[in-house]
Amino acid sequence: MSQSGQNGTTAAPGDGEEHRLRRSLGFRDLVVYGLLFIAPMAPVGVFGTLDAKSHGAVALVYIVATIAMAFTAFSYAQMVRVVPQAGSVFAYARAGLGNGAGFIAGWMAMLDYVLIPAVAYLFSGIAMEALVPEVSRWVWTAIAVVVTTLLNLWGVRTAARVGFLVLAMEIVVLVVFVVTAIVVLAQDGTERDWLSPLSGDGTQGAFALSAVVGAVSVAVLSYLGFDAIATFAEEVTGGSAKVARALLFCLALAGVLFVAQTYLVALLEPVSSAQLAAEPERQGSAFYDAVDASVGTWLHDLVAVSKAIGAAFAALAGQAAAGRLLFAMGRDRRLPGVLSRTDSGVPRVALLVSAVITMAAAVWAARRDDGLDHLVSVVDVGALTAFTLLHASVVGWFVVRRRGGGAVSWWRHLLVPVLGAAITIAVIVEASGTAQVVGAIWLAVGLVVLAAQWGRRGDAKAAGA
Repeated sequence: MSQSGQNGTTAAPGDGEEHRLRRSLGFRDLVVYGLLFIAPMAPVGVFGTLDAKSHGAVALVYIVATIAMAFTAFSYAQMVRVVPQAGSVFAYARAGLGNGAGFIAGWMAMLDYVLIPAVAYLFSGIAMEALVPEVSRWVWTAIAVVVTTLLNLWGVRTAARVGFLVLAMEIVVLVVFVVTAIVVLAQDGTERDWLSPLSGDGTQGAFALSAVVGAVSVAVLSYLGFDAIATFAEEVTGGSAKVARALLFCLALAGVLFVAQTYLVALLEPVSSAQLAAEPERQGSAFYDAVDASVGTWLHDLVAVSKAIGAAFAALAGQAAAGRLLFAMGRDRRLPGVLSRTDSGVPRVALLVSAVITMAAAVWAARRDDGLDHLVSVVDVGALTAFTLLHASVVGWFVVRRRGGGAVSWWRHLLVPVLGAAITIAVIVEASGTAQVVGAIWLAVGLVVLAAQWGRRGDAKAAGA
């Protein structure tokens, strides 16, 4: 368990001052980081894909996806209360399942925490290139990395304050969209039936539950990032219960925002789900096209600018979380120990390493036409595998090892995590073949690294004997 120092910093037992993080975050700061990472208008880019896959029932998809991800959020809330450490799922799996499983959980989570910011930076570069085409997207991408890295190096509190302003801007743009959409619907009526976002538009046949489930496997990826809140467990004031509340609140709020905006834009969408399915090249711009057709280009441009800025700061939150994960694994000697060094309570070495990896991946992808597809295929399976080990950790800690300090709750400590693991495994099975192959390769490399570590520790023990 973490312990507090006199100067307001925390560390795992036995760690020196140079391996401690400073407590400075409140509930609002945690929610800001979570929502920044998720992005309030995350469905904008995938609306067309989900609409086509679900036969028009895109709002229902997000309702189901929110419920599905609630199992994962609940398991995070259980573990952050008993293991309030910066390593998040790495620390939880190590406590609930053992050191080997902890390393694999952290190793797989690195694909999420280190490379998802690269995806967000690339989104920012693409949006800025559309607004200022004279400058290449890779230049904008690199600028976004540098600016947000400097904010993270300045300190988690400063980054949270700036992030709050950006998040407020995103929320304002979302409110403008919602109000404008309601006014247009009241004046001009709907393009589709009022219930179609929940039941389908009927252009691909009768309502199909299998189509909704298939779309959910894509929609859950919109939520990746809320779990980053747990990586700040050693920097929050007031105890780990605040982190647990922030996790659940952030997921619930994101779910409401996602359902509201997809419901409204589905009513404005002049193109049927069948047409989007038949013409996949129209899916990526479907949200913008619906706004253009019903409201005008001014709202399109406003949303685009918001996405450009918001994506960069989603990456800021992701980079901060990645730094905490590398810090925790370095402190446990699962990665080079230099990663666990801090300066004034800020893990600057880990942040810089994360930034270099992210910069290389983002700029590489920005210079390729297929770069975005490659990045996305890599991160998805890593996050979902880590989520699966998280659920197993709850069972391991509370049921198998019975270290919860009280009676076992069979629904909180067994039923919920088992159902949560079943959901994440099902999503992995539904993932693309490329994502599965890349995830398997990364897992194999992690197992080799783990075996090498065990070998070195075995040799060290033999030498000491």
